[in-house]
Amino acid sequence: MSNNTHLETNEFVDITKRNLAHIKKLVVKVGSAVLTDKNGLDILRLNHLVTQLAQLRNQGLEITLVSSGAVAAGRGRLPSKAKLKTVRAKQALAAVGQGILMQAYAAAFVGYEMPVAQVLLTRDGLIERERYNNVKNTLQTLLEWSVLPIINENDTVATEELQFTDNDQLSVLVLNLVEAELLVCLSDIDGLYDCDPRIHSHARLIHEVQQINDTILQMAGDSPGRAGRGGMKSKLQAARMVTACGIPMIVASGREPNVLLRIMAGEVLGTFFHAARRRIHGKRPWIAFTLPRKGRLLLDKGAVHAVTKAGKSLLAVGIKAVEGRFQAGDCVSCVSEDGKEVAIGISNYGSGDIQKVLGCRSEKVCSILSNAKDEVIHRDNLVVWED
Repeated sequence: MSNNTHLETNEFVDITKRNLAHIKKLVVKVGSAVLTDKNGLDILRLNHLVTQLAQLRNQGLEITLVSSGAVAAGRGRLPSKAKLKTVRAKQALAAVGQGILMQAYAAAFVGYEMPVAQVLLTRDGLIERERYNNVKNTLQTLLEWSVLPIINENDTVATEELQFTDNDQLSVLVLNLVEAELLVCLSDIDGLYDCDPRIHSHARLIHEVQQINDTILQMAGDSPGRAGRGGMKSKLQAARMVTACGIPMIVASGREPNVLLRIMAGEVLGTFFHAARRRIHGKRPWIAFTLPRKGRLLLDKGAVHAVTKAGKSLLAVGIKAVEGRFQAGDCVSCVSEDGKEVAIGISNYGSGDIQKVLGCRSEKVCSILSNAKDEVIHRDNLVVWED
C-alpha cells in the first residue's frame, strides 16, 4: 500500500462490499462522452445504461440519474453549428438537444414500465432556501411514486457566472437533495490514475482513495472530457465535496459492460473514494454547496479550535480580519491564519458591523451594535470541514 491511496485488489473487494451492502439510495451521474459520439446521441449505449438502471431498481434501489448530453445531442441534430463554442450557441444547442435526450430516455424506459421525469436545475434557482426545499420535496415525491428523476443543468437559461462548473458539481447537490447514500460517476475514463494515462504508458489506476489531499489532487490533469466541461480534476473536486458530506463516491468508465451492476455487486471497477466524515444533514448541505461565498473571516487559533473541535459558534472575539463586502444573511468562508478554509456559514452581521467588533467579547459587541446577537455565525448555520 502506498500513502493510503490504494489497497490490494482482494482487500478492496471486501471494503467495497462492506460499504455498498447497505446502499438503498443511489445517484448515478453519466457524462456526455459516455452517451454521445460524433453523430450525437449513442442510442445503443443509452439503452444499455437504462437496462442497468432498471435492473437495479428491480433489486430495490432508489435511483436518481444526473445526465449530461443535451448540448452534444443538439450538435448531432445541427451539425453545421457543432463547432460553435460561445455560451449563446451552447445554450441554443442545449435547447435543441434536451428534448432529444429526454425522448430517448423515455422511449428506453417504456420497455421496463418505468416512468421518468425531467428536472432542469440552475444554481441561482436553489439559493433561496424555500426554492431549495421545493425542489427537494418534488424530487422526493417523484421517488416515492417510483418515478425516476432525470436531472440536468438548465443550460438554456443559466448565466455563465451562475452555472454549475459541470454536472459533476450538480450531482453533489442532487445527492443531498434526494438524501442518497452513494454517488457513482460514469465517465469515459476508468478512474483516477497516478498520472495521465493518455501521456504516460506506465500510469497506474488507483482503486481506492482514503483521503483527497494535495497529492491526490495533483494526479488529475486539467483536460476536460471529450464531449463536456468536466474532466478528472472536476471529478476530484466533486469527490472532495461528496466525501466531505459523509458520502462515498465511485468514478468508473461508463463504457465498461454492465458497469453499474458489477459495481453494486462489489466488483473492483474504477476508483472508490471513502467518506471523510459523518454525514451532514438538514440545511448544512444547502449552505455548503449552494450558497455563494460573499466574503472571508480570518480566525485566530482559539476560534479555529472552538469551531472545529469544541462544537462552538463563531464569536467576534476570535475574528482577526474581514475580507470582502457582504450583508447579514450572506454565506462567508472562515479561514485559519495559514489561509485554510476550516468552515463556512451564514453570518448574522454584515462586513461593516464585523469590522467594528473585531476581537471584542460578547458584552462589548452589545454595547457597540444595536440589536446585537451573541454569535457572528451560530453553530446551526455553520458547516465545519474535518481534517
